[in-house]
Amino acid sequence: MGINFILIVLVVVLLIAVIFLFLKSAGSQAELNNRLAQFVDNTERHNQTLATTQATAQAETKVRMEQNQTAIDKLTKQLGEGLTQQTEKTGQTLKQLHERLAVIDTAQKNITGLSEQMVGLQDILSNKQARGAFGEIQLNDLVTSILPPSAYGFQVTLTNGKRADCVLDLPNPPGPIVIDSKFPLEAYHELRNAQDEADQKVALRALGAAILKHIQDIKEKYIIPGETAESALMFLPSEAIYAELHASLPDIVEKSYRSKVWIVSPTTLMATLNTVRAVLKDVHMREQASVIQAEVLTMLEDVKRLDDRVGKLHTHMRQADKDLTDITTSTGKVIKRGERITEIEVGEEIDADDIAATAQPQAIEEG
Repeated sequence: MGINFILIVLVVVLLIAVIFLFLKSAGSQAELNNRLAQFVDNTERHNQTLATTQATAQAETKVRMEQNQTAIDKLTKQLGEGLTQQTEKTGQTLKQLHERLAVIDTAQKNITGLSEQMVGLQDILSNKQARGAFGEIQLNDLVTSILPPSAYGFQVTLTNGKRADCVLDLPNPPGPIVIDSKFPLEAYHELRNAQDEADQKVALRALGAAILKHIQDIKEKYIIPGETAESALMFLPSEAIYAELHASLPDIVEKSYRSKVWIVSPTTLMATLNTVRAVLKDVHMREQASVIQAEVLTMLEDVKRLDDRVGKLHTHMRQADKDLTDITTSTGKVIKRGERITEIEVGEEIDADDIAATAQPQAIEEG
């Protein structure tokens, strides 16, 4: 609006200047009036054009403002929906994070409990008496899960007064086999905790000496001539010690063989017990072989008697079949005689020779 006003002022000034020039140049008054009238008409048309242009500009401005408002509303709606979705996703993420934290917390509790259990197991294995009970329990589980109850015994007192952890009751040979479940763990821990090579050698010699002494004790306590087998088993309830022993101390293992003390781990003991079960089954089958043979002989005699009785029944059946055939023949003749008699009674003439011929075969048969 301000720009239009300035334009109008400039036009008016320009017209005044032109009028002044026309007056100064001594033009006619009529021409001046005509020009003034044209100027007024041009001014009015210009004003109308300006008004039209202004109205059009205002309408376009209004339309653009409405479009801008619509775009702003749409953008605001999109922003609102985006914020809502983002809030929902954030809530879900926080929920999942909370659930994972709960799982992690549970796992942490389990790890803490497992650590406490490992500490308890370490305490058990560090105590000789508790360690012996731990080995006995593991030995008990292996033996009872493979062998029948009649094939073993726990805490059996031998004639020399020594108590064995387990005795496998096998027939002679080989006889009852003793299993000892104690093991020297202190020397093994010293070997594991050795810092340098020198300490490892010292700990390894100590471990060999401890195991060798334990082998000698088992030989003296649990191998009794005439009462037990000529060998015994030393049970190590740790695969790690068993592997270390065979890898680092093969001479000790060789000495145990010569002493007839077989060193076994849970895995090798399981294989040994399965072999023992097979041996016991074979022995039981041999013990029952005589009973089975006697039963087979008795069954053969019963079969022979049954065969004789079937033969007699067959003979009786043949005789009964012959008797049935004879009865059928006699019945047929009786029926024919009755027919003859009926013919006589109705007045038919029958030759006496025919009657005699009919009766003669019957008489011969009866005779």
